[in-house]
Amino acid sequence: MGIFVLLPLVLPLTAWPIARLAEQRLHPRTATVLLTGVSTVMALCSTVCLALLMVVGTAQLPGNPLPDGWSDPEVRESVPRHEIAGKAAIPALLAVMATGARALLRHGRVRRRSHAALRGLPRTQVAVLPDTAPYAYALPGGPRDRIVVSTAMLGCLASRERRALFAHERAHLAARHHRHLLLVQLAACANPFLRPLRTAVAYTAERWADEEAAKAVGSRKAVARAIGTAALVSRTTPAPTLAALAAPGPLPRRVAALLAPAPSGRAWPSVFTTAGLALWTAATGAVLSATCSANSAVTLLLLLRAATPL
Repeated sequence: MGIFVLLPLVLPLTAWPIARLAEQRLHPRTATVLLTGVSTVMALCSTVCLALLMVVGTAQLPGNPLPDGWSDPEVRESVPRHEIAGKAAIPALLAVMATGARALLRHGRVRRRSHAALRGLPRTQVAVLPDTAPYAYALPGGPRDRIVVSTAMLGCLASRERRALFAHERAHLAARHHRHLLLVQLAACANPFLRPLRTAVAYTAERWADEEAAKAVGSRKAVARAIGTAALVSRTTPAPTLAALAAPGPLPRRVAALLAPAPSGRAWPSVFTTAGLALWTAATGAVLSATCSANSAVTLLLLLRAATPL
């Protein structure tokens, strides 16, 4: 396997430039889909390589249940610095599994509790809760997708701003933004180098919903006013995987983007631009991650098969 087994652990660094430039140079829809795909592929590849390293490291531990042949010199020498990398991969992979499981459990727990709080209310898409705390967010799943909004939030907004709020949350539900947010959250748990992509997707998903709301309302300024007003009074969403009008992301940049002309619908920038070069660098990094992890997996499988006594 050689150095190739370690490359997927650091190749996410190639996506850092596009994580920043995608927010500014790509359409929010394109940026969200692209960054989610890149982070998911890189997270899977780095996890696979951690698992391969863990196999080599576990075979070196005394009393392990693996076949004795798996600790042969030929197997150990397939990993550079096997005495360090193999054993370090064991707690690293356990930490990845623990943080990912915790994120999934929290996501499921918040959704269950949120749906339970709506029992007894009319089964309409918009659930209005009599609450003095101002909040509004999109709640997917359950019997049907719903928009949760408090009476305090509605009282803070003018009529057209309320329309913008509901259009924004409907856009989150229609585009299934919670799936993008959950995937990048899990990817960041798998590899800390992917955290900038998680932050970028949280922003671009909101920008995507902003643009859809502006089309539905017919006024970019109305959406900008709704965002600004909600940001001054709102409370954060119950979980980072649930989207809302005023969170997360740098709100002044969202307002400034809405006050500017609508972004171009062109999907991919030219390779001769800064954004295009960063995009192809990230895509190349994702392809290299997949190639290296597949090559390492096949190589180790062949080595273990040869080392396993019949």
